[in-house]
Amino acid sequence: KMKYIIGIGGVTNGGKTTLTNKLIKTLPNCCVVHQDDFFKKPDQIEVGEDGFRQWDVLTAMDMEAMTNTVKGWIENPVKFARSHGVSLSSASDVADPDEQTHILIVEGFLLYNYPPLLDVFDKSYYITIPYEECKRRRSTRQYTVPDPPGLFDGHVWPMYLKHRREMERSGLNIQCLDGLKSKEEIYNQAYEDIQNNLLNRL
Repeated sequence: KMKYIIGIGGVTNGGKTTLTNKLIKTLPNCCVVHQDDFFKKPDQIEVGEDGFRQWDVLTAMDMEAMTNTVKGWIENPVKFARSHGVSLSSASDVADPDEQTHILIVEGFLLYNYPPLLDVFDKSYYITIPYEECKRRRSTRQYTVPDPPGLFDGHVWPMYLKHRREMERSGLNIQCLDGLKSKEEIYNQAYEDIQNNLLNRL
């Protein structure tokens, strides 16, 4: 088939967006769906037993809308690309854009825990970094809604571990990427794997 969906999941601040932005530039006819775009408004996020607003769980996002966006791409990648301002390859041997290869990257921290999306991925990557490094990176980031004190240890990291265990039990074929490697190394590993094992190009 000529349509491929690549998942780039993993821990917060692991480098998902950086990898995604590099791949978008080099893969043919490549669109992207960012899970972060589907967060609900802060006042819609409930406070959990841990005392924090529950940002790091599926209910914090409109997953139905996200799934519908992915389905929209599946139904018509050419239309999706054009409506999202993605320019389609013109230098291709195949003049008709409907017959070219089309790729969708779905990027987010909680990709592989939502059953309706599990079977859409042709390739699933998961970036990991250890606790200390994750906490360090998270503390340097500016968020629209700043982290309240204690959120990382009280909510973010425990939810990450919980969802990671769930994901590992789901039986999905997930390839882990080491987020401590350089941005270039992570990109090269993913790019070569996509070319070799998905697009069979190299």
